Amino acid sequence: MARHRRSSRSNPAARRNQAILTLVFCLAVIGLLITSCWMLFHAKGSDTAVAAQPQSAPAESDPASSAESQPESEAPAGSEAPAEDDPLAQAMAVASSNCTKDAPQVTDPSTWNEAGKALMDRLSSDEFFISEGINVSEKEGFPYLIAVNRAASTVTVYTLDEEGRYTVPFMAMVCSGGTDTPLGFFATPVNYDWRLLAGPSYGQYATRIWDSYLFHSVPYYSQHKDDVEYVEFNKLGTPASLGCIRLAVVDTKWIYDNCAIGTRVIIYDDESDPGPMGKPGTIYTDPEDTEKRGWDPTDPDPANPWDDQFLSGTAIRSQAAWDQWNDAMAAGTWNISVTATDLQGWSTDASVEGTRG
Repeated sequence: MARHRRSSRSNPAARRNQAILTLVFCLAVIGLLITSCWMLFHAKGSDTAVAAQPQSAPAESDPASSAESQPESEAPAGSEAPAEDDPLAQAMAVASSNCTKDAPQVTDPSTWNEAGKALMDRLSSDEFFISEGINVSEKEGFPYLIAVNRAASTVTVYTLDEEGRYTVPFMAMVCSGGTDTPLGFFATPVNYDWRLLAGPSYGQYATRIWDSYLFHSVPYYSQHKDDVEYVEFNKLGTPASLGCIRLAVVDTKWIYDNCAIGTRVIIYDDESDPGPMGKPGTIYTDPEDTEKRGWDPTDPDPANPWDDQFLSGTAIRSQAAWDQWNDAMAAGTWNISVTATDLQGWSTDASVEGTRG
């Protein structure tokens, strides 16, 4: 009994000790939780502060690697992306992106019509062109007039204004003429899918201007689409021919397809002003690339190893010209006149053969 009483008397003390231990444990747990939360919050704040600091560029950055890391949809540094609701600006961005050699010189489209009218008025009042019988009034059945600025290596195609005169710039193409290219006023008499040229060499989609002078592609060593004189291709935009007007395949084919025999042609000189629309840029073909160098990059032939990368070329097109292009692509009419795929299987080495055309 005494033992039971002694036990009974010690229970309150035991309970107090247990309560104290429990309280101490709880306080320790709470302290640990508070410490953990504080450390977590501090670490997160430090990470945020570090992330907010701009990363410095490498001391010697590689422009090429910077360009490669840039998203494709992003406009190049220093340029403004065209507005999504401006189809002409979007189209011109495509044409500009095709220029891998010389950049285009595009004038303000809002000035094209006025500048075209001023040029045609000036040429029409020039004594030399009056003696040539120049006439820029409508010729029934002929939607276009072609003006070649020999000195500026630019061809501009005009269509009719509201007064029935060829003053409205439709599209501009880069070209190569030469010192022997004749100035004057002409009408095209005939065209050819392939034409034997001086050298001998060959031209695709040729349209005769007058006498032995033609619009044609950059010359080919042989009548094969994979044998273009690639060194001469890289001269587009500069005087380089023996007198004919050289063009990229996409451009000379457009004339072949769209300018009926009898289309009027003006050839004049104005080195300071290529034309109302400006001067298109050019495409570079690598002489060391034996797979692609023998092809004009704009040739629509399905065997072209350039695929469709440069299909539309570098021409500066009005909205009407882009609409025409898109309609031809959608309807498949652009491919109707494509010359037969006749390949040599290799390209002639220009370092050995030199220039013919």
